[in-house]
Parts: sequence; C-alpha cells; structure tokens
Amino acid sequence: MSALKNKVAVVTGSSQGIGASIARHFAAAGAKVVVNYASSQEAAEQVVKSITDNGGTAIAVQADVSKEADVLNLFEETKKAFGTLDILVNNAVSQGYAPIEQISIEAFHQSFNVNVLGPVLTIQSALKLFGDKGGNIINISSGASKYPLPNASLYSSTKAALDAFTIALSKELGAKNVRINSILPGATETEGATSAGVTKGSDYEKMFISNTPLGRRGQPEDIAKAAVFLASDDAAWITGEQISVSGGMYGF
Repeated sequence: MSALKNKVAVVTGSSQGIGASIARHFAAAGAKVVVNYASSQEAAEQVVKSITDNGGTAIAVQADVSKEADVLNLFEETKKAFGTLDILVNNAVSQGYAPIEQISIEAFHQSFNVNVLGPVLTIQSALKLFGDKGGNIINISSGASKYPLPNASLYSSTKAALDAFTIALSKELGAKNVRINSILPGATETEGATSAGVTKGSDYEKMFISNTPLGRRGQPEDIAKAAVFLASDDAAWITGEQISVSGGMYGF
C-alpha cells in the first residue's frame, strides 16, 4: 500500500491508542512519521521500532502540545529530519470524566490547553512547513462533540470547539491548498478510555455498546484506516467535514 508514499506526517499524542495506530498505518501506507509524545518516551520508541522493523521510517519527538516552546521544537525536529511536512494529525488529548461540581479551574485549563490550544499551536507551525504546496490536517475529535456525555461536559466542550475550529479553518485555508477535517470516533477501546473509567464490563461500556448499532466498541485501527483515507489523494475533494467513525452510535 502506498497511498501516502513519501509524505511526511506529524501525529501528536501517538505513543499509544488511536495515535499509535494512526502512526503505524501511515507508515504502512508509505509516510515518514513523527511520533509525538508528552511523557511516554518508552512507549513512543516502541511505536517507532514497530514501524522501522516493518521497513518504515519514523522518529520520536517529545513535546507537550499545550506549550509553545515544545511545539516549536517538535516542528523544528521534523524539519531537521525530513525537510518538509505534508500531514498533521492532532490526536493529543486530555480526557477525563467528572460531574460539573468537581471540575476544577486546573482541570478546565488542562483540557482546553491540550485539546484546543494545542491544535492552534501545531497548526500555526505546520502551515510554515507546508509552504506553497499546501498540506493536510486531521483533527481527532469525538462523537461527544455532537452528543455530549453526562459527566463529560468539559471534554465534550473542547471537542465541540475543535470541530468549529475545523470548519472555520477549512474556509480560511482552502485557498492555500490546505485541507482540514475532523474524525469523530465513537466509543473506542484505548488506554486513555480505560484510565477515564471506561473499562471492560463497566456501566459506561455497556451504555456505549447498547447505543452502537454494530454492537461493539471501536478499535484504534478503525480510526486509523479513516485517517489514512483522509490523508490520501482519494480524499482530495473533502475538507471542512466532521466524519463520524463510530459504528453508527447515536445520541444518549
């Protein structure tokens, strides 16, 4: 498969879960991949190894996307390694469930800094590397942006903001040959979901599955395959869209 042959991609938050799967699928499709991580260096290096062991090209770069200096360094390292950039995937996420009474000021800023400010900073840097040739941005949003969850008002709000950002920038950047779309995963089985309380057999999992026509939680590769499509020339006429990859999940 060579849908992304010789493309260079930065995937934020790609040491595990959906991001790691996107990085692996991009590499399998021919892309050179920057595996970004905030703190899980060992996990990120394992993702890189899994890519290089299969004949792909990848490097790991640490950066907290909520910090401007880190983001600038992330893209400087990308430029040093590969000279250019074609694809940016904003996947890094701050995820957590809590009733409104328990949302702290710290939690608010953490969520919005990672989930909204992070994409602002990464897109600003990516545009400089895209240059005149244009590029491709994929924001990993959530079905919670359309169907906000109880006890996830903060998380849902950040993802709704990210979707609005996607639509606005599609109109702003189209003339620069930059496409930007959101992927809205349904309930997906990841380390992040587990740490947020969505464990096997939990009430949350049962609720998600009961509201998913295909009758299961998603797997990271379900999202990654959609990301490869959006990053490829097969999706050349698609921008400003919010694409649900959810097994048909509907409102709660």
